[in-house]
Amino acid sequence: MNIKGKNHTSIWYENGRIFYIDQTFLPWEVKIREMQNFGDSVRAISDMEVRGAPLIGVAAAFGMYLAAGEGLDLRASAEELRNTRPTAINLAWALDKMLETAMASNKNGELELLEAALDIRESEIERSRKIGEAGLPLIEEIYLKKKKQGGSDNTVNILTHCNAGWLACVEWGTATAPIYMAHDKGIKLHVWVDETRPRNQGAKLTAFELGAHGVPYTLIPDNTGGHLMQNGMVDMALVGTDRTAANGDVANKIGTYLKALAAKDNDIPFYVAMPYSSFDPGTATGRHIPIEERSGDEVRKMQDGRRKTQDVRRKTKDGRGKIGSILIVPEDTPVANYGFDITPARLVTGYITEEGIKDRL
Repeated sequence: MNIKGKNHTSIWYENGRIFYIDQTFLPWEVKIREMQNFGDSVRAISDMEVRGAPLIGVAAAFGMYLAAGEGLDLRASAEELRNTRPTAINLAWALDKMLETAMASNKNGELELLEAALDIRESEIERSRKIGEAGLPLIEEIYLKKKKQGGSDNTVNILTHCNAGWLACVEWGTATAPIYMAHDKGIKLHVWVDETRPRNQGAKLTAFELGAHGVPYTLIPDNTGGHLMQNGMVDMALVGTDRTAANGDVANKIGTYLKALAAKDNDIPFYVAMPYSSFDPGTATGRHIPIEERSGDEVRKMQDGRRKTQDVRRKTKDGRGKIGSILIVPEDTPVANYGFDITPARLVTGYITEEGIKDRL
């Protein structure tokens, strides 16, 4: 996808090396890192240098390849990676595939694991592309209906939450894939982008990538969506998912449930875009999905793109640092920071998958 007219993906393998975009520096800087060893893969996922369910799975797959090259115990390595982000099922899915590959290998499996990791990466790109093709007619239908009605504005207004874009999915994205395809086809659209506190993935990532691709958008505070829906300013809501249970309940970034409730109350279609790698048939309902609780400092502080600091734990020969932050409440303020919430299947209009749109899974 585009950054200043140049094509990028969020993680790639080139000349025997693994590179990724460190998303903690966006939108202020496009920082490209090299994943040099297994420890780098663990840190990158834990610290959300890479994030988004499909991308986490791909990064973990590359981590397993690096672990094999270092002669590490692969089961122990898989367990360490599995514990970094417990909610996203893509992580466990990718790790299980890598372990299956290793078990089938006669040697340490390093070459086979590299091939498997590259296959997982390519499969996620293809899934996102197919999700885009499946979701495009939904946007097109609204656009044509508006044109037929002959109003002064036939723009399709889409509300999204968090970042389910190409940054989270290697390329295309899940929720954004239909948006990009509609935009590229010349359909007039506009995206309401939730800021997505506390890490502001909408403000920092979705707004960044939509703007880089030329898609019209407006950034809004998280609590604005209901007001927009009440006033006829949203035609559809389109979000991603980190894990979808067997009954169709959706675990996605905290705040998604409230958007689904508002959409239901205002008769606005609420779609979830998801590859089947995000489907967890082994988990009966959303109540059985583990919800990640993150550091309270993510709420007490906000990143300040004007500042950069060195992190002594991570200082390397390339001068690795991090974006600085500012305290917005007293530092002893108690915080509950749940990373995800559960949207019940009854609030979901449909699931946009690589196999088409499903009413139920």
